[in-house]
Amino acid sequence: MDVDRYLERISVARPIAPNLESLRAIHRAHLLSIPYENLDVQLGRPVTIDVPAIYDKIVANRRGGWCYEMNGILGWALKELGFRVTRATGAVMREFGGDATIANHLVLKVELDEGVYLADVGFGDGPIEPFAAKAGDFNSRGFALNISKVDTDWWRFRNHPTGAAPSFDFNLAPADESRFASQCHRLQSASDSIFVQNVFCFRHTESGVINLRGRMLRTVTPDAVSERLLESAGELGDVLEGVLGLHIPEAQTLWPKMCARHDELFRGRETA
Repeated sequence: MDVDRYLERISVARPIAPNLESLRAIHRAHLLSIPYENLDVQLGRPVTIDVPAIYDKIVANRRGGWCYEMNGILGWALKELGFRVTRATGAVMREFGGDATIANHLVLKVELDEGVYLADVGFGDGPIEPFAAKAGDFNSRGFALNISKVDTDWWRFRNHPTGAAPSFDFNLAPADESRFASQCHRLQSASDSIFVQNVFCFRHTESGVINLRGRMLRTVTPDAVSERLLESAGELGDVLEGVLGLHIPEAQTLWPKMCARHDELFRGRETA
């Protein structure tokens, strides 16, 4: 694995010093260059937490990935570049799902002279830059966000009101990698996993986030949300390649499943 190929993938040039300025630049560039996506799960292809396989997918094959992949490759690259990085435990929607959610998300603790920061390029529509591990409100690109302390071990990140998921908890201690492996397997195989049930893709822009959830394509900025429903497999392919930056022609085979899932959710709302 060659860290310079990763830097080329995200259009960042050396020299790079292990400081906050460089961390911000790399984090932002990663999110502007590499989309979050769960298409391998949808296509029935195994997804792993192992960095060499992630490198081949994201760097060599110019794909995106979900949290274990996005933060996995970022954490490896930051270490190669001299940063002090710890793979730490996240838990998306723990405030609602309890401890069963622990390790359903990977985050990165980065220790800098400027303090302890959380780097997370794997939350879909989270902040475009790393944020300090301290309680309080903060702003990212005009989106209002918040960090609070839950207890002695856990913190809570609260997303902006138009975000796809409202929150995740995180623990800054070194993670139990076996829990990541177990959750990674469950999230790509269990029938109740949202990643098994539907397509999720996110692409950051300078002004906001474009996301595809099932057939719904949304563009979210701090000032507005626009939506449109995809109408065909061909349109899905065009959006994946032209809007989200993903050349995966075989993803069009997912169209019947996406339509069935959309109809299922729509019927549920109709009868609610």
